[in-house]
Amino acid sequence: MDGTRSAAPISLERVRKQYPDGTVAVESLTLDIAAGETTVLIGPSGCGKSTVLRMINRLVEPSGGLIRLDGADVSAVDAAKLRRSIGYVIQHVGLFPHQTVRTNVGTVPRLLGWSKTRVRERTEELLTLVGLDPDRFGSRYPHELSGGQRQRVGVARALAADPVVLLMDEPFSAVDPIVRGRLQDEFRRLQGTVRKTVVLVTHDIDEAVRLGDRIAVLSEHGHLQQFDPPARLLAAPANDFVREFVGGERGIKLLAVTPIPRDRLRPAAAGGSVAGVVVDASATLQDALAVMLREGTAVVAVRDGDEVVGTLTAEDVVAAVAAPADAAPAEPVHDGPVHEGPVHKEPAHKGEG
Repeated sequence: MDGTRSAAPISLERVRKQYPDGTVAVESLTLDIAAGETTVLIGPSGCGKSTVLRMINRLVEPSGGLIRLDGADVSAVDAAKLRRSIGYVIQHVGLFPHQTVRTNVGTVPRLLGWSKTRVRERTEELLTLVGLDPDRFGSRYPHELSGGQRQRVGVARALAADPVVLLMDEPFSAVDPIVRGRLQDEFRRLQGTVRKTVVLVTHDIDEAVRLGDRIAVLSEHGHLQQFDPPARLLAAPANDFVREFVGGERGIKLLAVTPIPRDRLRPAAAGGSVAGVVVDASATLQDALAVMLREGTAVVAVRDGDEVVGTLTAEDVVAAVAAPADAAPAEPVHDGPVHEGPVHKEPAHKGEG
């Protein structure tokens, strides 16, 4: 593993996990995770998604197969050293209750032997990066923070030693919906800055669509049913299992991840000046439709800077979702049985999803 890199690819080759009692959490999973992207693992309870996450940093040892991080077999790396090179964020944060925020964030750098000055500078930098004023929050203890603030500290701690990989196991599920939305926005902003390889486990398809560059839908025993970008997953589910899992509102979800199609805009009025109801060219179809509904209009002007580059109608929005450019049928995933029937919710083994 190259310590000078900010992100690294992960490769899972026919990875298997079977417990001593015979329970198979993951039967045989092959998955290539690109460096610098956010890959979301999603599926019903008990499908093995959290087990997959924990096998990457060897909190759970695989029963078979191979996991490579930046080309190196993780089983050949000392487990403690491996975990110090991988950031890990869990649902209930896991901060040390009797340590201050600063001390919590600096945990891994101290274990790596960083100087006090370097640890302090890195801690200040990361608290600022996650939106917590170091002077205000650095000396507080976890019980003095809100749930959202504790989660931010957890993310800062996971990033402290500048890991190439960040593993996140349902990191935002323990907070209320409003705070969750804010944390998701903050994560997207943060990932845009640090560009780590992120593997995120969630049971929430809306969160997966909002945060993922690509989404891996798993069924029972960790069988991979589809692995695609959100727009393609919603527009072209690979089979009935995926179609049912993403839900009947996938057309609405698709609006949120589909940018306004510049090549389908209608001609702008002569002069190209901004007037009337407008949306920015960088907006999504959901943004455009929301403006139409709020303003009571069936057409909006689309602007790029101060220039109108075209107009968009409600009819255009419907047409773009009904036949998106990349909506060709998804390639079948050959990684175990394809589920064509209902999604069965299986209980997780030993608390693992």
